Amino acid sequence: MHRKKILELLDAHIYADVFEANMTQVTEDFINAHPNCFDRELLIGHVTGSAWIVDNSGKFVLLTHHRKLDRWLQPGGHCDGDSDVLRVALKEAIEETGVQDIQSVNESIFDVDVHEIPERKGIPAHLHYDIRFLFIADKAIPLVITEESNDLAWVELSKVEELNNEDSVMRMVWKTGQITI
Repeated sequence: MHRKKILELLDAHIYADVFEANMTQVTEDFINAHPNCFDRELLIGHVTGSAWIVDNSGKFVLLTHHRKLDRWLQPGGHCDGDSDVLRVALKEAIEETGVQDIQSVNESIFDVDVHEIPERKGIPAHLHYDIRFLFIADKAIPLVITEESNDLAWVELSKVEELNNEDSVMRMVWKTGQITI
């Protein structure tokens, strides 16, 4: 079953608070209800993969200023049918940053978030069931801005709130401060 691995990862996920616990359960329910949950053609919503990329010190995170959403966010994107969400997150991170040497800290889920994507170009508003993984990269490696981004930047964790103070982003900042890289 192509959904088994992600469901096992979600079952093992240690969430930060009651809000993330709820989103984890909602995500599990969605995946169980929709065999095609990894396909963007499922217009009510779909699973996406994101990369929270920190530097070797654990004090900086790599953010992209998303062109379509006009916000600073972590790299990530659609699974397009691929049920290996960790692989999707890594692929999107490499594509969106140009950094080829990005290493997964482990195979565990770092964070889970469910958020609405607004209607755009005839695609109705829908939900992203975003599965986020923790990665490490060397911040000395040059970044490559693609057509998906207006900008890329290594941002000190203490300054992330100045660019994006959304709960889901601030939760990942908090989590980063709780671990040793």
